[in-house]
Amino acid sequence: MPGGLSMKKIVTMTMNPAIDKSSSVAHVIAERKLYCRPPRFDPGGGGVNVCRAIRKLGGESMLLYPTGGLTGERLQQLLDQEGLDHRPFPVKGLTRESLVILEESTGRQYRFGMPGPEFQEQEWERSLDALSVVEPPPDYLVASGSLPPGVPTDFYARVARVGKDRKAKVIIDVSGEALEEALKEGVYLIKPNVREFRELVREDVKEESQIKAEAQEMVKSGRCEILVISLGAAGALMVSEEFVEHILPPTVPIVSKVGAGDSMVAGIVLGLARGKPLRESVLFGMAAGTAAVMTPGTELCRREDVERLYAQMI
Repeated sequence: MPGGLSMKKIVTMTMNPAIDKSSSVAHVIAERKLYCRPPRFDPGGGGVNVCRAIRKLGGESMLLYPTGGLTGERLQQLLDQEGLDHRPFPVKGLTRESLVILEESTGRQYRFGMPGPEFQEQEWERSLDALSVVEPPPDYLVASGSLPPGVPTDFYARVARVGKDRKAKVIIDVSGEALEEALKEGVYLIKPNVREFRELVREDVKEESQIKAEAQEMVKSGRCEILVISLGAAGALMVSEEFVEHILPPTVPIVSKVGAGDSMVAGIVLGLARGKPLRESVLFGMAAGTAAVMTPGTELCRREDVERLYAQMI
């Protein structure tokens, strides 16, 4: 980015952060004590990974998240080590951990996610208060990741309302009821995969033409301005009022799919914040998501891979 141009402000938010522990073992065998390789610890959870990926891509964002107990303290240390701008708010429960184990003999990955702490009403309300006083107000607000126990399903709708009140473009990356509720409020962009999109429209949509038609209907209804529907290895479908396009990704070796969706969201929002047009921002996001599958465990994307893949796509 040329020195004189300032990037628009991005705030990312997650309610269920985690410490992602990843390791590998030769064989996964039931009832046997398994001796794993030394573990790697990374900060994790939707909005945390988006913030980390933005940083890896040379951008800046502020992360809002809850933290509790010793794991919460460890999470803050890990975020400090990555040089992230993060604003924790305290909760009574323990920040969760998740576990990713690679079986070396088969290349299979086993992913175990824990539920996260039970939230009290004043705890999740505190996060909305924190968002409403962030200064300067965000230009882009990314809220993503699962909701922990005790947080209402309309939480992301409330986040969208606060974001829109502050004139932010709200990007929501979540699935199920929480996404349905957010769409009733109306958001700027969502990034479901095909399975999540089918659940959302509750229609038997199989062919691409049907998916396009349902997505265009969603945009027309005002529930969101842009959909980027992830099709896995087949790329993504980008739908807005102006255009509908199927974008194919470059072919790369797949090492781990962990964090690919978060990296994609990071690339899209960073592209937009840098003033790139929508299509180029989505291409940058797809390059970031594709680069993320090339790295082991929970490592996310590498900047040099993203820029090389992006250059191939434009």
